[in-house]
Amino acid sequence: MLRFALLFALSLPALASAAPCGNTSSGFETWKKDFAKQAKRAGVKKKGLQALAQSQYATRTIAADRNQKSFKYSLDKFMRVRGADTIVVQGRKRKARNPQFYAALERQYGVPAGVLIAIHGMETGFGNFMGDSQVVSAITTLAYDCRRSEFFIPHAIGALKLVDQGSITTATKGAKHGELGHTQFLPGNAMQYGVDATGDGQVDFYNMTDALASTANFLRKKGWKPGRGYQQGQPNFAVIQQWNAASVYQQSIAIMAARIDG
Repeated sequence: MLRFALLFALSLPALASAAPCGNTSSGFETWKKDFAKQAKRAGVKKKGLQALAQSQYATRTIAADRNQKSFKYSLDKFMRVRGADTIVVQGRKRKARNPQFYAALERQYGVPAGVLIAIHGMETGFGNFMGDSQVVSAITTLAYDCRRSEFFIPHAIGALKLVDQGSITTATKGAKHGELGHTQFLPGNAMQYGVDATGDGQVDFYNMTDALASTANFLRKKGWKPGRGYQQGQPNFAVIQQWNAASVYQQSIAIMAARIDG
């Protein structure tokens, strides 16, 4: 019993050194130091660890995470608020201007133009606004925040690895939840599914060609079946669900895509 008590006492410092998640900024700096050890074990190198050390608690990210009203709208209201009709009109023009580009993506990945264009339009208005929050700070804040830390920790690791490989820097701006580029990839997904479609040796999610090829690659790797339908009840709708968890978003993408491709 005495031996057990001694072993237990010796284990206490290790337990105490694990920085817990938090719901305010007060524990963020302590958590970063502990998370750096986890990131290093996961393969993050010097640049990524420096980016983690420089990251700041993102108050606007936490505010946005607590206030995601639009996903609670009805489908009609969601599509109206998110400008679905405009996305369709502009999307048809984009497809008509550059049909070979979208046809090449469909040949390679099996994903129709309408789906990629609808996602591009919904996420950033075709690249017109890709976010104003620092990606590394936003995603590490969410990894620290108790509400969904387990979900965001792999994406925080992904963001630090993207810094290591030169795809992003500490200054790179994205959405308030750390999504980045033309189609707003979460960093872990960007790391896993990113494609250098331009062949310049760098996966650049702020380059439309790389971003859309990466999006098509994501969908294909998630099980997209070329030539099969993507409306609700059809085989590829389940793959659209992998892109975003909100049902109104999923339905909107399917509806807009069909109108763009129609």
